[in-house]
Amino acid sequence: MPREVFVAGQVLTAAELNVVSDQSVMVFADSSARSTAISSPSEGMVTYLEDSNAVEVYNGSAFTGVGQGSILQVVSTTKTDTFSASLATAVFTEITGLTAAITPSSTSSKILAMVSVYGGNSITSRQGSFALKLQRGATDIALGGTDGSRTSVTAHTLNSLDGTGNSTTVAFQFLDSPSTTSATTYSVEIGNVANSTSTGTFYVNRGAVTADNNRVARTVSTITLMEVAG
Repeated sequence: MPREVFVAGQVLTAAELNVVSDQSVMVFADSSARSTAISSPSEGMVTYLEDSNAVEVYNGSAFTGVGQGSILQVVSTTKTDTFSASLATAVFTEITGLTAAITPSSTSSKILAMVSVYGGNSITSRQGSFALKLQRGATDIALGGTDGSRTSVTAHTLNSLDGTGNSTTVAFQFLDSPSTTSATTYSVEIGNVANSTSTGTFYVNRGAVTADNNRVARTVSTITLMEVAG
């Protein structure tokens, strides 16, 4: 509807007062309170919900968030040093220094986690293999389905090439719905699914070969979090 313009001394009619109401941002505790107060919303009505800190507009059929899909903030951690851990089969451990914390501005926000890890291990003929799990706090998220004795992980590479020093980069993305406005930490675990019987040393930002020459690389691993408006 067009914006209503009033002049000094004008006596408002009921219809004009309704226009004023429609053009105001009305504040409600939550969507239930809004539904009780506005039984028949009109297109263009704008409301603010205190429980989710969300501005929503009525599009003619439903209230939808303003700016849904917008990136509200970005945090990122880059790990440049190396990491290693001795791991038995199907055992995982957190990669030190590869965490990031974000405080969502609304419970309706989603968090897009983007992770890239370079690594390898010391197990013969499996040196480029490792698995990753994404964690929110102490909870594993973004896991594959349960299937017999198979290990559910977020991402995995299986390199069965012969030779020494094979290593690789594993990258993944996951859109999480933490439903909170509290500070939330995301971390990455590395695990041994390279061999059913062997314990091995698993590495990040390096491979099993670490000779001091220009044929041996050092890399970075990263975790980036983006808050997406819900």
